Amino acid sequence: MPQYRDKTIYSGRKFDQHPFFTKHLPALMKTAFPILLPTKQALPALLQDATGQLSKNEIILAHLELDLDLSLHFVPGIVILTNLRLLARSLNETVWQSWSCHTADLALKHHDHAGVGTLELQDATSQLASWRYTLAQNPAALALLTQFDRLRHEITTGVKSAVADQDDDAEEEADAETDGVAEEQAPSTASLFRLWRFAKPYRGQLLAGFLLTLASTAATLVPPYMTMPLMDNVLIPYQNGAPLDTALVALYLGGLFGAALVAWSLGWAKTYILALVSERIGADLRTTTYEHLLRLSLQYFGGKRTGDLMTRIGSETDRICVFLSLHLLDFFTDVLMILMTAVILASINPWLALVTLLPLPFIAWMIHVVRDKLRNGFEKVDRIWSQVTNVLADTIPGIRVVKAFAQEKREAARFREANNHNLLINDRVNKVWSLFSPTVTFLTEIGLLVVWAFGIWQVSRGMVTVGVLVAFLAYISRFYTRLDSMSRIVSVTQKAATGAKRIFDILDHVSSVPEAANPVRMEKVQGRITIRDIGFRYGNRAVIRGLDLNIQPGEMIGLVGHSGSGKSTLVNLICRFYDVSEGAIMVDGVDIRAISIPEYRRNIGLVLQEPFLFFGTIAENIAYGKPNASREDIIAAARAANAHEFILRLPHGYDSMVGERGQTLSGGERQRISIARALLIDPHILILDEATSSVDTTTEREIQKALDNLVRGRTTIAIAHRLSTLRRADRIVVMDRGQIVEVGSHDDLLAREGAYYKLYQAQQRQAEDMLEDNAGKETA
Repeated sequence: MPQYRDKTIYSGRKFDQHPFFTKHLPALMKTAFPILLPTKQALPALLQDATGQLSKNEIILAHLELDLDLSLHFVPGIVILTNLRLLARSLNETVWQSWSCHTADLALKHHDHAGVGTLELQDATSQLASWRYTLAQNPAALALLTQFDRLRHEITTGVKSAVADQDDDAEEEADAETDGVAEEQAPSTASLFRLWRFAKPYRGQLLAGFLLTLASTAATLVPPYMTMPLMDNVLIPYQNGAPLDTALVALYLGGLFGAALVAWSLGWAKTYILALVSERIGADLRTTTYEHLLRLSLQYFGGKRTGDLMTRIGSETDRICVFLSLHLLDFFTDVLMILMTAVILASINPWLALVTLLPLPFIAWMIHVVRDKLRNGFEKVDRIWSQVTNVLADTIPGIRVVKAFAQEKREAARFREANNHNLLINDRVNKVWSLFSPTVTFLTEIGLLVVWAFGIWQVSRGMVTVGVLVAFLAYISRFYTRLDSMSRIVSVTQKAATGAKRIFDILDHVSSVPEAANPVRMEKVQGRITIRDIGFRYGNRAVIRGLDLNIQPGEMIGLVGHSGSGKSTLVNLICRFYDVSEGAIMVDGVDIRAISIPEYRRNIGLVLQEPFLFFGTIAENIAYGKPNASREDIIAAARAANAHEFILRLPHGYDSMVGERGQTLSGGERQRISIARALLIDPHILILDEATSSVDTTTEREIQKALDNLVRGRTTIAIAHRLSTLRRADRIVVMDRGQIVEVGSHDDLLAREGAYYKLYQAQQRQAEDMLEDNAGKETA
């Protein structure tokens, strides 16, 4: 937010007529209060009313538009920070509240939870005020908080903040950043030139292919040239009564056959070589894109659809491969053919050549006009096609849920809608393309007609022979055929450019979890984890703030708390799926950001609430983290996970195939296989994320036995909603709103009767209610 330090800025102006508000207020109001009818009139009234509250030397530093009251009802309001005080008022209040910024120990606290942000104004003894808002207003709240902290720093120290004078630049950068996010860069044919990094290793084969193309094109131009002497020296004299020179005929026909044979051989060789190169370029492009995709953080995948990524790596790379192997080769052949033909035509008869080239400027103009429309159209086609693929990617893996809720018609309608949208966008593109291509053909036909007319006129005047005209027409036919073919490449070029852009959108994305430049080698991990004053945000929402925790090697820590308290986020940060925004996480005294990511994660075993199994055998799934494991090691891990017996009951034992995502196994069986998978890699740090929450009591006991084997001798962090499963934990950490509120053993925390006690009592009551319900059903 900008600072208004010019004290003449309000001279003769009403508050809501200031340039900042006239520029930004309509957009801010539209974003902040989309569902309130009176809001558009409410905020200008509040802003205008604030004019009378400002003293002569008072200037505005920042403001926050409120859209909630303390009861979480949608009521517009505003908090204004000046260089002297804080002002606040909501629409249902008649009096402005005011607090001097010079008050001793004045502090402004910020936190958010479950989609609601809160600002709290406090002094040394009490809370002075509290305001609530939806997270759409969070950026403005953070800006106001930053300005408040700077103002308090200036007041308490007498030193002006070094960054205060940079606010106007920061605002301009923020506006530029917002614009950059809002507007997506249109695809450009320049993206095709970026493919050179993949073609560079094959530049020798590409050069050979180009030379073969040049030679084969030259060979195809020989036959028309030989028709001139065949007509003028053989056929026309024979028609005028001269004897037929069979030797000359055989010579010319032999030359025509030889030229055709050479052109065929060279054409086959250049097509084969360039096809091999293009396939390898396409394969390298797919591999590089997929490998880069695997290196990106989970944050990237959180905003992407599976079907869209599959389309980019599959269909888009295939389209680029086809473009390189077929269309680009044809394009170069066409260009060479046109240039060589133009030279030959000019050497035969310059005036006829000039007439032949007349349609070229019109065709070039049409290509220029149509190119941008086609490029944008094909980019939309690709996006819509990704939507079609996304429906398939959603429905096929979730077919059991679709059938369970009898939603086949709904999913069919969703697919039909996406498919019809795809059809509509394609129709728009085809409308442009269908007009362009026939128009080019029409212009070439007109050009051929003009050449005929001009050539007949020259023959009648004795300026050229019939043989020259026939040769000219043969060349022109090839010339216009290639010209028409070149015009058609506009479509495939724009499609390939769109595909290349979508591929490079992935390759240009930098992971938010970067690899260390000079990674620290961890010879032997002990498992001591030190979490030091960390903070983390999902976009505008603060999830973890000011969290400290020390975990000793071999210690078992239980994480509990309400949903949204930050438990899973903390585990993700420890696994380094995300990087902390503040503070640091240390393992054996080393910042995890300084360790190689693969090396670090090889020391972590992860057991999730919903275990993911790959399509393959039981043995392959257990050995996923250690592919070279022996069958004996796999069986030992399965025994320790209490999975060996049920595996032997399967038709093929450890070689039994599991369906996609392990759908042929029960939830408890999948979970025990995932425990065996974690056991096999022998991790020093173990993460259990709700490992037993989705199974019945009997299965839970089986899994718990496996977990007892798994946690022995390892640093373990276990998230659990069932507090009874954490009795063996050395310490239980209770989290709330991204902070630790209690730490202790199960018995100690119950004795304190704090947050953990309340959670435990709530679960006990829930369990008792379930027992009473079951007893009532049995009695009935």
